[in-house]
Amino acid sequence: MQDLGLRLAQVACEPGVIYIQGDLGAGKTTLVRSLLRGLGFQGKVKSPTYTLIEPYPLGGFTVYHLDLYRLASGEELEWIGIRDLMAGNELLLVEWPEQGKGALPPPDLVVVIDYRDTGRQLDLRAASARGRQWLAAMPDACRTDTG
Repeated sequence: MQDLGLRLAQVACEPGVIYIQGDLGAGKTTLVRSLLRGLGFQGKVKSPTYTLIEPYPLGGFTVYHLDLYRLASGEELEWIGIRDLMAGNELLLVEWPEQGKGALPPPDLVVVIDYRDTGRQLDLRAASARGRQWLAAMPDACRTDTG
């Protein structure tokens, strides 16, 4: 997860949306922490399990880490200001995106993490032109074009 986070930081250093899917404990937050480190964030990276959203200002843009595990419906995202997060120069990293269905912007990239024996299987899927650009810049990534 750490290696993938660093690789993603090299290509996803602009506004966009990344959905991160996987079971509890699969490594979603570890991936986000590594991506933020790769983008140059030096402070503490907190899991937004209880706050739902953690912002990370990085010079010219902001990364928002969302953990939607506890949401009952996508409508709750309206109450916490999802539209404001999509108004400008932001990169959204969304854990449990299925919980925000109907209120989230469409993804540029979908990262699916599955358990395999003692490791993980990763599937990276481009869902937009931006996502395809990101994956093209990662030649050794497992990728599927969905859009």
